[in-house]
Amino acid sequence: MKTKFKLKSILIKLTFIIVGIYLVVTFVNQQKKINSHNSNIDYLSSKITEQKEYKEELNSIKDNINSPEYIEAVAREKLNMYMPNEKVYIDIGS
Repeated sequence: MKTKFKLKSILIKLTFIIVGIYLVVTFVNQQKKINSHNSNIDYLSSKITEQKEYKEELNSIKDNINSPEYIEAVAREKLNMYMPNEKVYIDIGS
């Protein structure tokens, strides 16, 4: 009778130890996943901020695209165009 009681007691303790180890391992794995997801959230949040700033920049360009100053700047820089009464000097020294 005592051996049967001892065997049950040992089995119950062993079961609690196994369940405890399982819970600890599961908790550690879940914590690793949570940390990974949090770092991913931080990365994506910074990307969203960058894209919002880029969108604002594009909106400001869009708002100014029909202004005479912008048209003149694009014509000078990208198309090498000048006003009719301007003199253009070309440096052939370099």
